[in-house]
Amino acid sequence: MDRVDDILAQWARERPDLDTGPMGLFGRLKRLTDLLSEELTAVFRAHGLTAASFDVLATLRRAGAPHALSPSELMDWTMVASGTMTNRIDRLEAEGLIERRPNPADGRGSIVQLTPRGLALIDRVVTDHVANQHRLLAALPPELRGPVGAGLKVWLAGLEAEARPTAPGTGR
Repeated sequence: MDRVDDILAQWARERPDLDTGPMGLFGRLKRLTDLLSEELTAVFRAHGLTAASFDVLATLRRAGAPHALSPSELMDWTMVASGTMTNRIDRLEAEGLIERRPNPADGRGSIVQLTPRGLALIDRVVTDHVANQHRLLAALPPELRGPVGAGLKVWLAGLEAEARPTAPGTGR
């Protein structure tokens, strides 16, 4: 038994009329999210980064050489608003990890690119990040990893489909 089981037992005693089964899953997901966030953030912090700055640097790194994207592409990939992205870019630029350059495809826009220092840093951080993920995943038996991942993928796809706004008159 874990703490979530204790909570479910209390609800069963107090409100036997409710099916509190989902509370177990959501309670464990919440606890996992909190624990994993702490553990992942510790690696970023050890390299002088936040989760947000890691996200921007990692997005630029995985874009491939020359490790450059427009601010709007960064916003799309990191799923943050314009003002938030501007603040992140400003901070990373001030730290010398990225630089803004004119966008050759759009004279009014800019491109955000990893500096050599930023590239070296994100490569070190990603190596430590992946090792940390392997360490954290070790608590889940290997035979459960595939099914858990598959189930989460289906659940996420269903929720994302529900969250998409429908186009007027299309029903989709």
